[in-house]
Amino acid sequence: MRVVVAMTGATGAVLGIGVLEALARLGVETHLVLSEWARATIKLETDVSVGEVRALATHAYGARDLAAAISSGSFRTDGMVVCPCSMKTLSAIRIGFSDNLITRAADVTLKERRRLVLVTREAPLSEIHLENMQYLARAGAVIFPPTVAYYARPRSVQEVTDYVVGRVIDQLGIEHSLINRWKDDRRLGVHGDAGLAVVRATK
Repeated sequence: MRVVVAMTGATGAVLGIGVLEALARLGVETHLVLSEWARATIKLETDVSVGEVRALATHAYGARDLAAAISSGSFRTDGMVVCPCSMKTLSAIRIGFSDNLITRAADVTLKERRRLVLVTREAPLSEIHLENMQYLARAGAVIFPPTVAYYARPRSVQEVTDYVVGRVIDQLGIEHSLINRWKDDRRLGVHGDAGLAVVRATK
């Protein structure tokens, strides 16, 4: 399997790094593109060097390298993840403004009807952001804000990160056992502890 992974300058560099690490463990061939500001965010938010992040991928390209293989639809891939995805990149993908390798590769992914997962990072969202997301969702992209699943009772930021990474990989249709999934025996009625907690919280 072959997947394009792009990282932009939005906060959440650990998510993109986590996706690369997980795909490597799963034996997936990855093609990485880092934007200029992704490099800056990696340095700001993590203790990992840009070189170490690039080394996690099977192949890595500069964002200005529009001659790279992934800029052509004839280069077969199984999908693309932009993680994290800034609102600037989101808007460029929406209008087909392929001014760098990230937006060009995303444009190719959409036109070839391949999976495109956009891990959008912004809060709160403006009407412009929401309109761009809705447009791309209708065009076939998966809009994936990295939200927390509290039913898993995460005890650390790392557990939250791991859950988001696992769910992102789900969107690519890749089988894995990276996360604890919902099971029927976790379901509680309104008389269970979870129901009581909600009642107390609303008083």
